[in-house]
Amino acid sequence: MRIERKVEYFDEPLHLESGRILSNFKLAYETYGELNADKSNVIVVCHALTGSQHAAGRFEGDVKAGWWDALIGDGKAIDTREYFVICVNILASQFGSTCPLDKDEHGLEYRLKFPVIVISDVVRAQMKLFSRLGIKKAHTVIGGSLGGMQTLCFAIEHPDFCDRAIILASTYATQPWAIAFNKIAIEAILNDPKFQNGNYDKQNIYKNGLPGLKIGRMAGHISFLSPHSMDKKFGRNYVETDGLYELKGRFQVDRYLEYNGTNFSKRFDPLCYLYITKMMNIFDCTRHYDSLEEALSFIKAKLTLIAFSGDVLFPPVLMKEMQTAMQNIGRSKQVDFSLIDSDYGHDAFLVETEKFDFIITKALQCKI
Repeated sequence: MRIERKVEYFDEPLHLESGRILSNFKLAYETYGELNADKSNVIVVCHALTGSQHAAGRFEGDVKAGWWDALIGDGKAIDTREYFVICVNILASQFGSTCPLDKDEHGLEYRLKFPVIVISDVVRAQMKLFSRLGIKKAHTVIGGSLGGMQTLCFAIEHPDFCDRAIILASTYATQPWAIAFNKIAIEAILNDPKFQNGNYDKQNIYKNGLPGLKIGRMAGHISFLSPHSMDKKFGRNYVETDGLYELKGRFQVDRYLEYNGTNFSKRFDPLCYLYITKMMNIFDCTRHYDSLEEALSFIKAKLTLIAFSGDVLFPPVLMKEMQTAMQNIGRSKQVDFSLIDSDYGHDAFLVETEKFDFIITKALQCKI
């Protein structure tokens, strides 16, 4: 599989939904496979909240493969012998695209002066990239969680861009349950003295981590799993070296959350995390319409919805409501809904790919 990593610079303004303007911006992206002569084999893959453009394969020095490597590659569900796959790092993310750590037109880092970005802004920026690359239409847009929000936005707001839209473990609007988990992270970061109102030393944060982000990620990680997966993985097992009657003694699940929270706080920027969680919280595809039915009525693509029974962050009922809305407007044949039996939790769309890869293969082969 051919894999390339690039950054595209745009010396032009991007008008944001908030009314603010990015005077210029950049987008980092990766591609997999070969673009055919008429550019008709493009699959756009949209990443989740803390993901990046590195969706598959390995570059020299990589510790692990891209986050959806099980699905993308030669002979896999998204077969790079047939398709040209592109994954773009979203605005506000630290992995190469314009984010709060970049400099504004005055040469100063944005930090907390960075504008709030919404999913529509993210997608509009990507459309500028595709236009520059000469990609007028995608075969498919696909994504899970925050990536599913992007996919839905592509389908509604740019209805002529793709023939197929595949959404996994996502929602048409972020609900209070998910916003509440994000609130813990937001408060923990903002109230951490080391955050210094966004003026922290970046190198110190990357070396030692930010305690507030660690706590926030621990809360978020709970929402990514499920009660069953935690029971199966940890049970009530106690850390062998800790005393049961020590106040700070830990269960195995405690140590797991501490380990993941600590590592995450050293590799992900707290400002970027704040802006992307805000982006997720704001998302509501109906905000400019009178109803979900009206919003979805603009979709021209074949819609494939894949939900997971153990997902507590974005419960299957949210995806089911989208199917029902399509049926209510007489579009039953335009939408497929699959409920995957999974106790893993929200992150099943990243982990249990063997349970749904065949659905993606079928959706890609569907005749429009």
